[in-house]
Amino acid sequence: MGNFTDIINGSVPVLIDFSAEWCQPCKMMPPILKDVKKQLGDRLRILKVDVDRNPAIAQKYQIRNVPTLMVFKNGQVVFRQAGVIPAQQIIQMLQEHV
Repeated sequence: MGNFTDIINGSVPVLIDFSAEWCQPCKMMPPILKDVKKQLGDRLRILKVDVDRNPAIAQKYQIRNVPTLMVFKNGQVVFRQAGVIPAQQIIQMLQEHV
């Protein structure tokens, strides 16, 4: 896997799950994102970024709350929302980008 910048600059949308080990709501996201991946397959990449292990990335994108989901396409942020989001809502939002 390339570095973060290479990944988000690709033409395939990348959903980033900014989370932290100590964050209880963050623990709800993996099964939700697994469901999203199952439905969208190769039309989307999903990455989890631990804000404590990647403070520079968290700071660059001003991640104040976890979980925060961000979707990048061609290096541009096309979606950003904090909090636990249901799979169907994520898929609906992604329809215009995948």
